[in-house]
Amino acid sequence: MTVTSDRLPSYSLFAALLASAGLPIYIHAPKFYVDEYGVSLAALGTVLFGLRLLDVVQDPLLGWLSEKTRDARAVAVGIGCAVLGGSMLLLFAVPPFLPPVLWFAFSLTLVFSAFSFLTINFYAQGVVKAARLEGDGHLRLARWRESGALAGVCAASVAPVALGFVFAAPFAGFAVAFAVLSLAAWWFMRPEWSTAGLGQSTGFAAVLADPMARRLLVIAFFNAAPVAVTSTLFLFFVESRLEAPGFEGPLLLVFFLSAALAAPLWGMMAERFGPRDVLVLAMVLAIISFGLAFTLGPGDWLLFAVICIASGATLGADLTLLPAIFATRMAQVSPSASEGFGLWSFVSKLTLAFSAVTLLPLLENTGFQSGAADNPPEALAMLTFLYAAVPCALKVIAIILLSLTNLKEA
Repeated sequence: MTVTSDRLPSYSLFAALLASAGLPIYIHAPKFYVDEYGVSLAALGTVLFGLRLLDVVQDPLLGWLSEKTRDARAVAVGIGCAVLGGSMLLLFAVPPFLPPVLWFAFSLTLVFSAFSFLTINFYAQGVVKAARLEGDGHLRLARWRESGALAGVCAASVAPVALGFVFAAPFAGFAVAFAVLSLAAWWFMRPEWSTAGLGQSTGFAAVLADPMARRLLVIAFFNAAPVAVTSTLFLFFVESRLEAPGFEGPLLLVFFLSAALAAPLWGMMAERFGPRDVLVLAMVLAIISFGLAFTLGPGDWLLFAVICIASGATLGADLTLLPAIFATRMAQVSPSASEGFGLWSFVSKLTLAFSAVTLLPLLENTGFQSGAADNPPEALAMLTFLYAAVPCALKVIAIILLSLTNLKEA
């Protein structure tokens, strides 16, 4: 079915909202609570892991809730946007009413619950939308959606740093701007939440019983885990290993801007050469860029900027192609897609839990301290190993799994 007014820009705006609440929160929130309230890295890692354990139950249930409320999806999404914007204010703009680590846990629980519900609805709606577009609707929608997402990541990653030059409380300013964006994104997407003509849900069983869907979920875990690792450690690596405090914002902007610019190009290449081969190429380039980071030391921020460009470009492929492949499969085995993307959301966030619960305590046990001028050599060596070597190993596993997968069976 062809539509003359596809309203794809509204998908970009909504994707920007969700992306602003994803990776940037994992980049900024732990360091904010370390620097502002003195919360330990181990405590933050434990909280983040606990939240991911909640997702073991919550994300599938939110997928079920998305399916049950699909006939009133615009209203349900509006409530989710209000919760997301309000909880971001609690996280960054409202002084804690509880001990900081508990306030961190409470605020992030609300943030990630709303984020999960909105993400599941958004990607499920994308399956419906793609069927109404010309050509390969899934790849076409993915280019718009992920380009918007990466633009949102760019803005959210550098906003607190940039606002620091203007406001005494930059994170509070970021939270207010995010709350406004939540309302705007919902408003412009309102006409798109129709599920007219969509078949009945097939439940989680149909997704988990499908061998291809299960394999794609496993690949998604190992492919996303390297980005989760580097996102968790990025600010610490720039500040302490490169000894380049103040360069975090520009380097993040370079990384995510590169991803945003590359995403449409990866999508076009996938349409011509096939998504699997193009994604494998991107993964190999990611390993090369991660490996080069292992050689860096104090003052090498310019070389690191080049690495950010290369690794950012490969992220554009990760965020564009694999979700499109999974959505194509969901269109066949679970047309409503809510339960499928409930599982997808769980897997995506599980990678961040893996990073938080393993890397932060390991780093702290070597004597690493955020902002310290004289971290022990063994702590800096551990930071470099975790930031550069661990992502390479995880990416190799993803390449092997994807290379052994025949997507033509999908």
